Amino acid sequence: MGEEQTVQEESNMASVSEECQVSCWGCGLRLILSTYSPSFKCGWCGAITQTDLAPRKADSRCFSHWRRVRDRFFVSILMFFILFIISAGVWAVYPIVFSISTFCGIFHITLTTILSITTISTFCMAAFRSPGAPPTIVWGSYPIVEKNDLNDYTLCVYCSKPKPPRAHHCRSCKMCVMDMDHHCPFVCLLILIGNCVGAANNHAFILFLISVVISCMYVTIMAIYSGYRVWPPLDLSDLTTSVSLHSVNITSLLGGIFATLARSALLLSARGLILVYLAFASFAVEIGIGVLLWQQLSYIYDGVTYVNSISSMNVGYTERGWNNVVRFFGCPYSISRLFRFCGYGNGVKLQDGDSSSKTA
Repeated sequence: MGEEQTVQEESNMASVSEECQVSCWGCGLRLILSTYSPSFKCGWCGAITQTDLAPRKADSRCFSHWRRVRDRFFVSILMFFILFIISAGVWAVYPIVFSISTFCGIFHITLTTILSITTISTFCMAAFRSPGAPPTIVWGSYPIVEKNDLNDYTLCVYCSKPKPPRAHHCRSCKMCVMDMDHHCPFVCLLILIGNCVGAANNHAFILFLISVVISCMYVTIMAIYSGYRVWPPLDLSDLTTSVSLHSVNITSLLGGIFATLARSALLLSARGLILVYLAFASFAVEIGIGVLLWQQLSYIYDGVTYVNSISSMNVGYTERGWNNVVRFFGCPYSISRLFRFCGYGNGVKLQDGDSSSKTA
């Protein structure tokens, strides 16, 4: 009886060990857990293993090719729209500007050139630069993986490679992206760069948005001023007669003004019609991109990205504050000290090793 009981206890211990025995994907060590857990962190390399997440099949080659063609098509459309706005503005506005004075024309030509080069260059950097792939790191074998080398790393279920805490996998780009904010065009309906916005091109994307807002504001002002100069004379005789014969009614007065403007608009030249289009189009784009820019700057202020803001795991970030914005734009240290002296938060984005906790 004693020998049978000993054999039974050993078999029970073996079965328990087999149930709770798991392998770390980061260093390959086999661990024995006291209880089953769908997610655990290795005490040696720090990698997080999620046993409930199975590897996912990659998208088909045809579907991936369609996404690339779609993104490049949207990029071509946006580039054509930018060039159209620049060309139409130069054709419609600058004869009027040069009619004022040569100095005024040269000044506005120089300003237009600077804004155009800035907008197109930042757009190309955001659209065609890599959004930022995670660094290559050694993993999978205990002798070459040192302690805490993979702290808070997870294994990507799509590309089966180590994924840092702030990285996310993009199925369109078919890669993990550091500090991924979003992939255009799914979030940006007005700005379509056909690329992920990540750690490597986020600066270019924000500068592109700022350049678009400033350029659209400039185009709107110049189009309205030039349109005022070329607008046909308004025939206000019917309007003054109706006001003198009847009591002043706001609705009828506005209707009369609108009808007068509509009649005069029929006499506009091609240059005048282009100016009207530029004024309305640039103003609409300015409002939309201004809202998007404000949203992006608020994420920078909070020290998060769009993906992290909707995710349950916001790892690798500290408190919100203006120093996040200062650090993002690479401002001098004196400006950072000024914000700190004025009492505005001092939270900044941290690197993985600075923010992750050390686990024994």
